[in-house]
Amino acid sequence: MTDITALILAKNEEQNIADCIRTVQFCDEVLVIDDFSSDRTKEIAESLGARVLQRNMAGDWGGQQTFAIRSAGCRWVLFVDADERISEKLAEEIRETVAKGERNAYWIRRENRFHYNEATHGILRPDYVNRLFPAEGSYVEGYVHPEIKAPYPNRKLRNVMYHYTYDNWNQYFNKFNNYTRLAAEKYKKNGKRCSFFRDIVLRPIWAFIKVYFLNLGFLDGKIGWILSVNHYFYTMNKYVKLYYLYKSDGKL
Repeated sequence: MTDITALILAKNEEQNIADCIRTVQFCDEVLVIDDFSSDRTKEIAESLGARVLQRNMAGDWGGQQTFAIRSAGCRWVLFVDADERISEKLAEEIRETVAKGERNAYWIRRENRFHYNEATHGILRPDYVNRLFPAEGSYVEGYVHPEIKAPYPNRKLRNVMYHYTYDNWNQYFNKFNNYTRLAAEKYKKNGKRCSFFRDIVLRPIWAFIKVYFLNLGFLDGKIGWILSVNHYFYTMNKYVKLYYLYKSDGKL
């Protein structure tokens, strides 16, 4: 018994869901919160023993994740995205960590993988994400980039999880367009202002410098350049969309 519920948020993830679930089957429960997928996501998940609840996310990642925490049947929760995989060594470490009974929020090192491309710096450099913690008292805030609120001391685990970011460029740019729109809407909702020169001219330049030079994106060669330039346009796009949200309201 691990007393862990693995939580997976999904929508049209039939290409990913099976491999993801197989890496978290060491947990007592696998719970998939399905945003009414039109493909076989729900069917595949249930065939592998997962419990599936369907709920409309409506762009609110934080709300969906909080619903997942509240629906978990175990005292601990482990968040895993459908395009992520828990390594065998990490699975063993998670079991041992929870067995100790220390109520902490554990951050996991995530190594990013872009299919058919080797990139380990810049925007695809490894990062730490808060994914394992007691369900009691925990919730999530935020739309596009939600923040987990777990009232426990923070600790880091040693072993890694793998994040398979994109299968192809169409998927990359679809996500690019969706995330910049959601980011602009979130900024406006929070009252964040937008200066054409500061945010649309200067901020993207700094975003490129940061990922290409400071975060060593140049070490990834051609793909490092492509991803860094795309990060420039990602930054510019979300502020362009914010700028015109205000402009359409007659506030600029």
